[in-house]
Amino acid sequence: MKRGFLALLAAVLATPSFAAGTDCRIGSYALGDGRNLDIGPSEGTALRWRLEDGTTGKLTPAGSGRWISTLGWTDRPDGKTVTFDCGRGTIRFAQVTGKRIPFDVTETRFRGAGVDLAGRLILPRGAGKVPIVILIHGSEHDSGIANFALQRQFAARGIGVFVYDKRGTGASGGRYTQDYLLLADDAIAAMHEAKRLAGTRAGKVGYQAGSQGGWVAPLAARIEPVDFVIVGFGLAVSPLEEDREAIALNMRDRGYGPDVMAKAMEVADATAAVMLSDFREGYDGIAAVRRKYGQEPWFRDVRGDVSYVLLEKDAAELRELGPVLLAGAPWQYDPMPVLRNLAVPQLWILAENDIDAPSAETACRLKALAANGRPITTVMFPRTEHGIYEYETGPDGKRLSTRQPDGYFRMMVDFIRNGRIGADYGTARIAGPAG
Repeated sequence: MKRGFLALLAAVLATPSFAAGTDCRIGSYALGDGRNLDIGPSEGTALRWRLEDGTTGKLTPAGSGRWISTLGWTDRPDGKTVTFDCGRGTIRFAQVTGKRIPFDVTETRFRGAGVDLAGRLILPRGAGKVPIVILIHGSEHDSGIANFALQRQFAARGIGVFVYDKRGTGASGGRYTQDYLLLADDAIAAMHEAKRLAGTRAGKVGYQAGSQGGWVAPLAARIEPVDFVIVGFGLAVSPLEEDREAIALNMRDRGYGPDVMAKAMEVADATAAVMLSDFREGYDGIAAVRRKYGQEPWFRDVRGDVSYVLLEKDAAELRELGPVLLAGAPWQYDPMPVLRNLAVPQLWILAENDIDAPSAETACRLKALAANGRPITTVMFPRTEHGIYEYETGPDGKRLSTRQPDGYFRMMVDFIRNGRIGADYGTARIAGPAG
């Protein structure tokens, strides 16, 4: 799984070969053994399957209508083969047959904060009221409508879903931005559009957000309350603190002591100066720490969420790319005033080994807020990274995502339906109101 600044660059440059809805195989299927299977787009002409227990794999065409699966994101064969019959809406997945699940789908365009946005409402078939969840983007530049599997997975569990392309992405208008207030206003507009389209079928309505959306969703809910907020792998610290915490975690993980940590924080100060200038200035400071420490063995291990790119790329390239990829990023945004005053029930799901958005300080802050009466449930999944992905570590030290933990999806479904979760979700550690 790609992460951070370079992932944003890759997303800008990459164009999927098809979008959801144009490939007859994409959809959710009820398998004969009672499981629900989702098929969505992946890189190039590949597809990706997902089960509700968190297992997943990439499907690659193998000829004669057969697709071969590889485990997670490892590119290692897992022994599964898949065939589709688009005319009948059926699938055969690892020797188990399944039937496409029909949904009521409405495509729409609606007005965000000064821009026209593309959206989609997916409702389970029927006439009764259903809870509705609005999916809020992270920092990605690609289309949520085309790529968010949760739009089908939640609908397959009887939950209405509204998905939209954030401004400057997919079929939506406007320029890409990381201005949280603008994005929160767009999320509120999406919530209103979802309720309008759902009409009398709309029950409880709330947000589900990942990563950067963890700053946006609570802000939107504070401006105009909803019934629930779910945040996955988000943060209760500022973006600048995120990068600094990621550098510190990286140094600790590699066994460096306080002397090296102090030097690494000098590097963090230098890269922060560039970010705070919107990538216009501060490059002399980076050059200075590179001259001072560049030959020391720890220097090449400095990562962070953004800093490593500033240390690798030249100033001219960063001046051009930085303001585009990180447009409007509020580096010093403090989410705590919003969270202290937010009465909406919240479920925060964190990854214990997240090296891009370290979760320890966020978990401490959320637990303190809960102790002071805020309606926050915090869940930590061990041995997971950003995205709540379990992983294996290769000989080169790089992580390869394998799956999401069992219980992650089920937990979100329970919270959307009931406003609370139970006590047992696999390896999850729960703090706050549960059961």
